[in-house]
Amino acid sequence: MTTRAIHWFRNDLRLADNPALSAAAQAGALLPVFIFDPRSSLHPGAASKVWLHHALAALDESLGGHLCRRMGRAEDVLPALAQTHQVAFVAWNESCDPAQHSRDVALAQSLRTRGIKVTTAPPALLWHPQAVVKQDGTPYRVFTPFYHKGCLSAPAPRRPLPAPDCHFAPPARSDPLPLIPAKAGWATNLMTHWSVGEKAAHRRLSDFVTQALVRYAEGRDYPALPLVSRLSAHLHFGEVSPQQAWYAAGTQGAGARKFRAELAWREFSHSLLWHYPDLPHAPLNRRFKDFPWQSETPHLRAWQRGQTGIPIIDAGMRELWQTGYMHNRVRMIVGSFLVKNLLVHWRRGAEWFFDTLVDADLANNSAGWQWIAGCGADAAPYFRIFNPVTQAQKFDPHGVYIRSFVPEIAALPTAHLFAPWSAPPLVAAEAGIQLGKSYPFPIVDLQQSRQRALHAFAQVRSPAETPG
Repeated sequence: MTTRAIHWFRNDLRLADNPALSAAAQAGALLPVFIFDPRSSLHPGAASKVWLHHALAALDESLGGHLCRRMGRAEDVLPALAQTHQVAFVAWNESCDPAQHSRDVALAQSLRTRGIKVTTAPPALLWHPQAVVKQDGTPYRVFTPFYHKGCLSAPAPRRPLPAPDCHFAPPARSDPLPLIPAKAGWATNLMTHWSVGEKAAHRRLSDFVTQALVRYAEGRDYPALPLVSRLSAHLHFGEVSPQQAWYAAGTQGAGARKFRAELAWREFSHSLLWHYPDLPHAPLNRRFKDFPWQSETPHLRAWQRGQTGIPIIDAGMRELWQTGYMHNRVRMIVGSFLVKNLLVHWRRGAEWFFDTLVDADLANNSAGWQWIAGCGADAAPYFRIFNPVTQAQKFDPHGVYIRSFVPEIAALPTAHLFAPWSAPPLVAAEAGIQLGKSYPFPIVDLQQSRQRALHAFAQVRSPAETPG
């Protein structure tokens, strides 16, 4: 009888450059499997579930309808499938999440005791976190040496692999997966902004490289310009590999070098999660353990809804809700506003992003929020508080981004668009704006809240940190 082999799909929803899939396809008749565990604390947020629903449909189509989708714990589902379908070989790509990694080690041992051969491939990173450490074996906590001394001094990333020739085993029963939320109208609208799947990911990568990469270095900070890759969700779900993105960008020009550095930030975040498993929950800088965050505040809800009265903040939060995405520059601005101007715990921001971003990634999300809060690795210093008005003036100078997502103030002259409360009453009236009714007053005074934050953060600052 022909040997049968399972490839366990996880965040690697592609055929090309999928080492574990290639190994399984070579081992025998393929039974491709995806497992969703609704009880796991690691399952995706609402927006990511919507993306996953469509990504699995695209993957199933590329597999000719052979994808087996199951619900339950992997440690229960995989052995049962292997027994029922007489599988002799199981393969998967490893995870850098410490909890998943520990579970996977135990699962591999369990399968081997049943006489099943198990092969695992390195995680979807350019460099394994264990391979990029300092000379004394400790992990980097600052990005620049991590990238230049660690990554760029390590062997070059492996070259991408072609898609394997797959010969399929008889299909297995699939379970319906509860991925589309009850608010299905929101989910439908979310997906009008995206094309999902491996083919769509490669179209997006090709368009970025040919149309935007040359201007990426200087244009990536401007949210109204189409000069970012928008590959983050495709990378998170593994519809494109970091190796494919790395080599597609090449080395020529400032844009290519900057894009590769941004891919390395992703590596840095995953390295932090690997070496510091409590990254999603605890501050890396332990001085922040007892920081006086505001535990209960109505401001959090206003921030989530894009009703803060600060246009660039509201534009970003509404973009997030409507599209499942937010431009990276705006992510930093809205994050700074939440944790510094409002003194809301960074975990509340991380939780909201994790639920509403289609690219929600545990490592990137946790490291990013700790960075902006000043308590993480290579963190923004406590006295760096983004001024949302001046940030908007600099990076959305014509107000195109703000007007796209905050249409109720679109008629304001650009000079007053970034701070509507500064508009003379006659100007506001001519634009059809009545503060407090058609658009809210700011929920905090920016200057006063900045001073409050400086005072609070100064209590836990590192002795080496001084404003300057």
